Amino acid sequence: MPSRASFSIPLPADFRPRDVLDFHARDAQALAERVVGAGLQKGLVWADRAARLEIRFVSGQAEVELAVDGGDEIDRDALARMARRMLGLTQPIEEFERTYRRHPQLGRLIAQRPGLRVPLSATPFEALTWAIAGQQISVGAAVSLRRKFIQAAGLRHSGGLLCYPEATQVARLSEADLRRAGFSLTKAQALLALSRAVAENRLPLASWLETLPVEEMRAQLLALRGIGPWTVNYALLRGFGWLDGSLHGDAAVRRGLQRLLGGADKMDEDAARRWLAEFSPWRALVAAHLWAWIATNP
Repeated sequence: MPSRASFSIPLPADFRPRDVLDFHARDAQALAERVVGAGLQKGLVWADRAARLEIRFVSGQAEVELAVDGGDEIDRDALARMARRMLGLTQPIEEFERTYRRHPQLGRLIAQRPGLRVPLSATPFEALTWAIAGQQISVGAAVSLRRKFIQAAGLRHSGGLLCYPEATQVARLSEADLRRAGFSLTKAQALLALSRAVAENRLPLASWLETLPVEEMRAQLLALRGIGPWTVNYALLRGFGWLDGSLHGDAAVRRGLQRLLGGADKMDEDAARRWLAEFSPWRALVAAHLWAWIATNP
């Protein structure tokens, strides 16, 4: 019998459930994540066992339930911390909105999407591996590659969903396994180097999640071949909720900035970096507003 834990989290009045649901509905095949109505189901690994997380949005609350195959008692506090991070509830967006709601360009984006938070991956490892998969390819191609990555790990919850693997499962894969899944040689090697470093606790993601030593994290991650500044900043945002990574290397961010500022010429990385610098320590949150804006105004 699976172990289960459930509870409710009150949501702020400006909470945007659709943003969370859309983030988890990227893959239409829904092999590891499924959005049904006002809720989502996600396969993941909890304490080295296959698990299914459910989050349902009901009457201003998030109802959270975790079912772990054959597991011991579930650490409810750890589950609550993960759920709050995933929902973006640890992000102090109120200060950001107060500061910039009258900004001539950014204020317009805030007015269109008040309460925008950045949905997070369930774990930092998921965010890091997703960032590696997404390097220099379209979102659609990255989603397909992510799906094949999950299938290659081959862990399935008893309820039917495949589970996004953690480092110990990926470290058992070979370079050939990842190449067959569609990864380039560089990406396959980066994934294996990352997974082995995490599995051996040379990259202590769990403790980083609590202390967020950003410069130490950045230095150690950049030391891995195949991981560059964009990958690090994206993973710091989606995995740890750090809102000050400069995503000037992101093509969608640059497109959004070009349109927002009314420029006729294509915006380069240096110009985007300089414009975003004004908004530290919120640069990644600015990027999230640009992503949302350009997605609905293609």
